[in-house]
Amino acid sequence: MKLYDCPGPPSPRRVRIFLAEKGLDIEKVIVNIREGEQFNDEFREINPNCTVPVLELDDGSRISSIDAINRYLEEKFPEPPLFGSSPEERAHINDCCHYINVNGFMAVAEALRNSAPRLAHRAITGPRNVEQIAELAERGRQRVVYFFEDMNKQLENQEFMAGNSYSVADIGALVVVDFATKMAKIEMPEGLDNLNRWHAAISARPSADA
Repeated sequence: MKLYDCPGPPSPRRVRIFLAEKGLDIEKVIVNIREGEQFNDEFREINPNCTVPVLELDDGSRISSIDAINRYLEEKFPEPPLFGSSPEERAHINDCCHYINVNGFMAVAEALRNSAPRLAHRAITGPRNVEQIAELAERGRQRVVYFFEDMNKQLENQEFMAGNSYSVADIGALVVVDFATKMAKIEMPEGLDNLNRWHAAISARPSADA
């Protein structure tokens, strides 16, 4: 296997943390997206959507969505289980991951990509130029605040995002919080003690530095 990667952006980090939790070390090829390397002809052959990460499988085929990559790795290397150990656990974890992706990750992306000067004309990922819309940036920031409040409520009586065991949902939520507060500069509201407690604990895991 081979992972097309780029240190810094949130999407590849979700896969690197997953790999670290699994104790896996696979070949990595760095794609310098800051220099636009994802748009060159060579990488377009690898991923026409011009995004990272991309996982090249042993048969030479490639997958480029984070969920597909992590699910493949879970099937290939089931221990420790990060998608749950029973149908019920998997259902709850998948449900939580969907919420995190739609209301967390996509909200931060909406806020950042519609406001950052360096992303002018690049309001969505991929090969096409799309203009920024300031109103979407403001909506994205408000959606992130709602996400923080919802996660704080969810963590009121449980240690992890999807229950009492660390899972891929915690990976996704950690990356969203860091993406929002560090890259998009969206401040976490005061008083979200449950979310802050969880974030400190998850950030202290060695995999968080992957």
